[in-house]
Amino acid sequence: MANHPVTKKSLGQHFLKDGNMIRKIADSIPAAADDKVIEIGPGAGALTEQLLQKYKDVTAVEIDQRMVDFLKEKYPDLTLIRQDILKTDWSEITHSEKPVHVVGNLPYYITSQILFAILENRNRLTSAVLMMQKEVAERIVAVPRTKAYGILSVQTQLMSSPEILFNVPPQVFYPPPNVESAVLKLTFDKGPLICSDEHLKTVVRMAFNQRRKKLSNSLKGLDTELPGSDFDFSLRAEAFNPQTYEKLTAHLEQLGTFG
Repeated sequence: MANHPVTKKSLGQHFLKDGNMIRKIADSIPAAADDKVIEIGPGAGALTEQLLQKYKDVTAVEIDQRMVDFLKEKYPDLTLIRQDILKTDWSEITHSEKPVHVVGNLPYYITSQILFAILENRNRLTSAVLMMQKEVAERIVAVPRTKAYGILSVQTQLMSSPEILFNVPPQVFYPPPNVESAVLKLTFDKGPLICSDEHLKTVVRMAFNQRRKKLSNSLKGLDTELPGSDFDFSLRAEAFNPQTYEKLTAHLEQLGTFG
């Protein structure tokens, strides 16, 4: 078999080929040697090799059967699950007495969906080190009243502490993508929200889906009396910080807005 199978465009595969960058990513995971590490989309296993050297308990989730066959042959000790990460039961893969860390080079076209799945399961996780399009990473860490600030910023910042570790140039990949990438670390050190994830998502999406309008207009779809004495709804979505969205959602829950 060749060094590794050819990349599949339909799966958005871009494999890391630069040894220094691979080591840098592996070294960014804040895990102890016997913690559990889950790799999303190992592809041809460039990062997997480093993980197996550093950690005793590595599980990889891969959708592409050709890659699964290749990895099984190359790393017989690897716990490998052939599955779409978006259909994976996280309670099964995160089962461990030790802290659980996620690492992955996320396909650009499903980055947000994978991110939301990770956030949904944050109470099972200690950290996530994720490579993604630089622009998406910048949106996640964006502050209020900026163009990049939006749905991803609010939800991720309420559910974790996100930090961009470093940028990754296109030439360290095969084939090189036509965008800059960045490695983002999420630390799951926040307590539970004072409102439900689901309701928060509803409010934040509604607010930012019409981000140019005042909140009094964009939140009309909630079909409820907005608590004007506590919040200024004459502002736009980008003016509320993440904690204000959390408080607003909790307030609306108390009013019975969500039925």
